Amino acid sequence: MTEHETKHWLLRPRTIRGLWIGFAAALALLVLADVFIRPKAAFGVDGTFAFYAWYGLLTCLTMVLFAKGLGVVLKRPDTFYDD
Repeated sequence: MTEHETKHWLLRPRTIRGLWIGFAAALALLVLADVFIRPKAAFGVDGTFAFYAWYGLLTCLTMVLFAKGLGVVLKRPDTFYDD
């Protein structure tokens, strides 16, 4: 058997690259669709171009940074249970 036959299809470099390209293209098309489809804004800021894209990115970044900070606060030493 060759190396490609033993690897799961999601672990192959060609598949991973294709998925990255496909998802990036899908995201770009969704942001580009905002040019043609104007949603009705409930608030002032959600009517801006690509609002849901940048809002999702900032929200995800905020959650990651909050989790990192929480990890620093809640971290215990390696010998915590040995004492």
